[in-house]
Amino acid sequence: MNFIEKCYCRVFQFCFRMLLPVLPYRDPEVLVSEEEIAAVLKKNGCSSVLVVTDEGLHKLGLLDQVKTVLESKEIAYTIYDKTVANPTVANVEEAYGLYLTNRCDSIIGFGGGSPMDCAKTVGARIVKPGKTIPKMKGILKVRKRLPLFIAVPTTAGTGSETTLAAVITDGENGYKFPINDFSLIPRYAALMPEVTRGLPPSITATTGMDALTHAVEAYIGCSTTKETREYALEAVRLIFENIETVYVNGNDMEARKKMLYASFLAGKAFSKSYVGYCHAVAHSLGGRYNIPHGLANAVLLPYVLEAYGPVVYGKLKRLAVVGGVVSEETEEKDAAHCFIEIIRAFNQRMGIPECLQEIQAEDICELAMNAAKEGNPLYPVPKLMNAKELEQLYYVAMKGGCNS
Repeated sequence: MNFIEKCYCRVFQFCFRMLLPVLPYRDPEVLVSEEEIAAVLKKNGCSSVLVVTDEGLHKLGLLDQVKTVLESKEIAYTIYDKTVANPTVANVEEAYGLYLTNRCDSIIGFGGGSPMDCAKTVGARIVKPGKTIPKMKGILKVRKRLPLFIAVPTTAGTGSETTLAAVITDGENGYKFPINDFSLIPRYAALMPEVTRGLPPSITATTGMDALTHAVEAYIGCSTTKETREYALEAVRLIFENIETVYVNGNDMEARKKMLYASFLAGKAFSKSYVGYCHAVAHSLGGRYNIPHGLANAVLLPYVLEAYGPVVYGKLKRLAVVGGVVSEETEEKDAAHCFIEIIRAFNQRMGIPECLQEIQAEDICELAMNAAKEGNPLYPVPKLMNAKELEQLYYVAMKGGCNS
C-alpha cells in the first residue's frame, strides 16, 4: 500500500476513534430463559413475532420450548427456517414477506450468525421499505429503530447478539457485503446455554474459534478502548479455558455457559473496535464458496497474525499471558509465536483443517479486491495491506499445511 493510501486509511480510522465516546453504542439487555423472552414481548405490547432460524435448528427441536412458552402466553408466532449458512438477499426478502403477510410486530433471531444477520436485515427492510438491501451496504444506511428484536444465540461464537453488523450475500454474483448501523444492535440477548447442547462438535469448534478471532482482532487493532481491551482479554481467557472442554463434552453446561459469555464479550469488543483482515478475507470466501464463516476464520487466523509480523508481538504476548500459555518473562517474539502455535494446536485437536481447498487460484485477484474494499479504510488493522498484499493470504490458506 502506498503512502497516500495509508495516510487516508489512518486518518479515517483516527476520526472514527475520536467519535467513539459520542456514538450511540448500547449493550443489549441480557435474558436467561424462554419465560423472560415472552415477558419482554408482553411488556412491549407485542402479539405476533417472526422467528428467523434455519432448518437444521428447527428439525432438532431447539425451538420447541420457545414455541411452548409463546403459546402459553398467547403470543402468535411465524417461523422462517430457510436461512442458509451465508444468508442471501433472497432469504431476507422471503422472511420480510412473511413478516408482512402475518402482521408481525416483533422479531426473534434464533441461531448462529446467519439467522441473526438475516433477522437484523429483515428489521432494516421493515423500517426502510423503499430501500433495497444492497443499498444498505456500508455504514449508517438504516438510521431508524427496528421493531422489537430479541437475539437468541445457539452457538458460542458469532457475537451477533451484541453487534451493529449484518453480513448478507448477493446470491447472483456471490458478493458478500456488510450492513452496519447502530439500530441493528438487538435490544435483548437471551443467553441460554441449554440451546447450545445439541451442537455437533465440529460446529462447537468453529464457532468457538470465530469468537476467539473476534476477541483477538478487536484487541490487536488500532481503535481499542480500555473497555474493549478488557472485554477481549476476558473473552480470550474464557475461550482458552473452555473451548476444548465443550468440544469433547458437549453436555458440560458450565463450560457452555462460559463460552456463551465469552462470545458475548468478544462481540461487545469488536462492535466498537472492529475486526481486521481475517474477517475481510473470510467474508469474501463465504460469499464465493459458501465456506462457513467460523471455519474460514479458524483457518485464516494464524496466517493473518503471521502476516502482521512484529507490529503485533506485544499485544499477542499479552493475550498469551492472559490465556495462560506463557509467563510475563517470555520475550515478546517468542510469546507471539507461542500464541499463534496454540491457535494451530486448537485447530488440529478439534479437527479443523489447515487449508481451505475450495479456493481457486483464478479467483484470488477478485477475492482480494473485495476483501481490500471491505477492510480499507474501515478496519483499524495493525498493519495496512492492499489487494495485492492480501492475495498472499489466499494462497497460503489454499495450500496451508495440506499436501497438494
